[in-house]
Amino acid sequence: MAMLLGKKIGMTQVYDSDGKLLPVTVVQAGPCKVLQVKTNETDGYTAIQMGFSDVKKSRVKKPAEGHAKKAEATSKRFIREWRLAEGAEAPFGLGEDITVSAFSEITYVDVSGTSKGKGFAGVMKRHGFGGFPASHGCKRKHRAPGSISSHASDLGHGGNLKKGKRMGGHMGDVRVTTKNHQLIGIDEERNILVIKGAVAGAAGGYVEIRQSKTKQ
Repeated sequence: MAMLLGKKIGMTQVYDSDGKLLPVTVVQAGPCKVLQVKTNETDGYTAIQMGFSDVKKSRVKKPAEGHAKKAEATSKRFIREWRLAEGAEAPFGLGEDITVSAFSEITYVDVSGTSKGKGFAGVMKRHGFGGFPASHGCKRKHRAPGSISSHASDLGHGGNLKKGKRMGGHMGDVRVTTKNHQLIGIDEERNILVIKGAVAGAAGGYVEIRQSKTKQ
């Protein structure tokens, strides 16, 4: 399965062969360095660890420097591990460079990133609550969540609020995976992937791209 790490550059528009205007996300993907190949004999499972984007030498910690030196590479800022199926052989070797050419025969990809953090948000913004009536009789409660008393009690489990109750709180800044993005174009010279649709995160954020599991 093809996999790659990259950085979201931003969004733009392109025309397809039928003249339709498509929203696309431009991602600088790779080149990525294989920093470690884990096997059942040494680690108990099979996986590939790859890194993207060099770290300034003055900011490199000694353990990270030694880990990267085993692959004859420099320390990387964005490192992720891809676990392989039981008994599967690693498709790449230690120290090998992986570029966008790995996606040359792939049509659809899944992309994972960290969504934009929006701070503390109320229930109307965070969960789409309708709010209180905007007519007479409602005073300074228009965006309030309403009573939660009947939802706090649970016989035999205490009277505390239960996990998952929809309330105001921290919104965004979580891992989001969007699936089945059509791969519009590849620029191997500049290590660019052009992906249809929006990808989670702000411009400059790191993302993980892999071959779609459900749509081929």
